[in-house]
Amino acid sequence: MAKYLVIVESPAKVKTIKKFLGKNYEVAASNGHVRDLPKSQLGFNPENDFEPKYITIRGKGDILANLRKEVKKAEKIYLATDPDREGEAISWHLYHALKLQDQKDKKVYRITFNEITQSAVKASLKHPREIDMDLVNAQQARRMLDRMVGYRISPVLWSKVKRGLSAGRVQSVALRLISDRENEINEFIPQEYWTVDAKLTVEGEKKPLFAKLDSKGGQKLDLTNKEQVEQIRKELESESFSVKEVKKGERIKKAPYPFTTSTLQQEASKRLNFSTQKTMRLAQQLYEGIDIKGQGTVGVITYLRTDSVRVADEADAAARAYISEKYGAQYAADVPKETNIKGKIQDAHEAIRPTDITRMPVLIKESLSRDQFRLYQLIWNRFVASRMNPARYETTSVKIAAGDYQLHVSASRIAFEGFLSVYTADDEEKEESNVLLGAIDEQTKLSLQELDAKQHFTQPLPHFTEASLVKTLEEHGIGRPSTYAPTITTLLARRYVTKEQKNLYMTELGEAVNSIMVEAFGTIVDEHFTANMESLLDMVEEGKVQWKTIISNFYPDLEEAVAEAEKKLEKVEIADEVTDVICEECGRNMVIKYGPHGKFLACPGFPECRNTKPYLEKIGVACPVCGKDIVLRKTKKGRRYYGCENNPECEFMSWAKPVEKKCPSCGGYMVEKGSKLVCADAQCGYVEAKVKEN
Repeated sequence: MAKYLVIVESPAKVKTIKKFLGKNYEVAASNGHVRDLPKSQLGFNPENDFEPKYITIRGKGDILANLRKEVKKAEKIYLATDPDREGEAISWHLYHALKLQDQKDKKVYRITFNEITQSAVKASLKHPREIDMDLVNAQQARRMLDRMVGYRISPVLWSKVKRGLSAGRVQSVALRLISDRENEINEFIPQEYWTVDAKLTVEGEKKPLFAKLDSKGGQKLDLTNKEQVEQIRKELESESFSVKEVKKGERIKKAPYPFTTSTLQQEASKRLNFSTQKTMRLAQQLYEGIDIKGQGTVGVITYLRTDSVRVADEADAAARAYISEKYGAQYAADVPKETNIKGKIQDAHEAIRPTDITRMPVLIKESLSRDQFRLYQLIWNRFVASRMNPARYETTSVKIAAGDYQLHVSASRIAFEGFLSVYTADDEEKEESNVLLGAIDEQTKLSLQELDAKQHFTQPLPHFTEASLVKTLEEHGIGRPSTYAPTITTLLARRYVTKEQKNLYMTELGEAVNSIMVEAFGTIVDEHFTANMESLLDMVEEGKVQWKTIISNFYPDLEEAVAEAEKKLEKVEIADEVTDVICEECGRNMVIKYGPHGKFLACPGFPECRNTKPYLEKIGVACPVCGKDIVLRKTKKGRRYYGCENNPECEFMSWAKPVEKKCPSCGGYMVEKGSKLVCADAQCGYVEAKVKEN
């Protein structure tokens, strides 16, 4: 009979860990949380010191019954849930749900390991500890704050938009960030600018040299229109070109840090086109254990929820030894770059890395699914690169004079690949067109072949992608590594946001929810407030702040905000607006309702009459193509645009709102961009102030 019981969260870990331990050990899984606040109520009493009320999660009764049987057989119980706040809380809930405090004849320990390998698991058994109540309390505070926001604000959304919607402490801030970015893009007015490149003949060389015009008389040129450029062209064509200065130099490109949860999600999105949810699911599988041919089941990466770039000394040494042997001693870095990192991080665990550096991706490819392999390869390559020396470039910069004008040429070539031999950065320089620079000096004779003037327009900020949203949330201190993926997943599942070709767009439903949140709960969706709350939770984890102090300070302000919001929104009616569209089934005037994809027309006679139809809102502007009405439409995924009511016969569409006024410059149609009217043809570029309505 097994003397020791090890309880983990996931059944997938059971097989992996059991293999490492002898017959004296039994390994069982809790399948995540076993207790939580009740779904049917707030779950705590403000009049009773905010004491939470926990109940057994539905469906976990049998799991707890089986665990109690195993507890009875064991002399020692090891709670081995994940090494973070959530894992610590699960251990604490298990301790109480299994009534381990009453088991006076048994010893109960908490153990953690950053990787599921034999050495890590056995080492953790040699260093057991008690449950860390600071970690538990930080999780309790987060859970109760999220419950307060969700349960007190969501009913306001139900009454004003539609039932089933939700608000969230982090989710609502993320939604506002996406909305604000979309508004910036919609209001952006492109500015015209020009560039002038000179194609030069170098005496004695067959290949030309390309130089960029940058200044006149020592003043940087700001080229904004064609007339200005044509004048410069005339002047340059009559000038002689000569080399004024040649500078040789060196540039260093440092190796990247190993992955954190955030950077892994970002890179997997950019390089592999994985959603944050998919990345976390695959990383969980790699962490919990893969059946490797010839090795059995083993965890191939370290714990996946971390914002630390720290690496264990043994893993660091092993990586350097591997690099020296595989690539040469000159490639292995002397000092870990993360020893000099600045800024506050939660350093509870290591960065995400392979558990064994010699387990190269190609060696275990047959044991992994295609996507598991691609993610593991990304993690392995990034970690190896992080232990390598920087890449080194030889740079050449040339200043060229043409009368009062100055042009410049710059180029670089790799002198030492360093980490780039393993991991190429996205922004790595493309092949240089100027390959002659090594032979150029002040005596080199130049002559002009041709001038190439190009018109450009400034571009707005890009729409958020999952990767860039995660980066922004992290930079603003909103949420934690474990919250990014579920936050984005919730926004998409609620249809507040839609994803098209990686980009995230607000839906009509999302805009309605966000406008109410901003109007009525400005503090909740304020990024600084949310980031400050995260800092307070960190202080609870560090034992510097009592968790109930945060709860008791936050709750009265929330209650006041809800009361104010209910007053403020009393007269706001979003749904059930009566239209002049007649129901063909029963003759009633149809009303506007909100569904998962936004507004639609429904018969008010429901449930007797169930007639519905799409809601096409006319904007009072004629289609510039066919003359019919322009209506507000949505893509299949819910993104709003303006199109012709005569679609599909007429294919006119515009992301910006068209107006009746024609462009005075080119005669085309114009659109609204914030406080301006802009010609829809970017090549025209006409802009004027929008007349304010009385």
